[in-house]
Amino acid sequence: MNVKAEKISKKIPVKGMVENIVGCKWSLTVIDLIKQGVNRPGKMQRTVEGLTTKVLNERLRKLVRFGIVEKTIFPEVPPRVEYELTNFGDKFIKILDAIEDLESEIAKD
Repeated sequence: MNVKAEKISKKIPVKGMVENIVGCKWSLTVIDLIKQGVNRPGKMQRTVEGLTTKVLNERLRKLVRFGIVEKTIFPEVPPRVEYELTNFGDKFIKILDAIEDLESEIAKD
């Protein structure tokens, strides 16, 4: 029996998305982890001190809801879940990088 992984992604335009993501240190941390290739929740939690399961799951759900990341559920025992950036997420990261560059430029002045 060949069962494929189930990919879950949404892109729900939500007012205040940028403020909701940029204003949350944990969301930015999770995006950065996924960008670095850390795509499994357990490893994310072990990588960042102070990141609880509850907060991590809330942030991941929010990022999926906004269409920034995509969740893949593998039909295995034990279950395996991975997250990756969507095309929209890649574009969103470019905006975050531009903001970071701007902050660095301002700090130099």
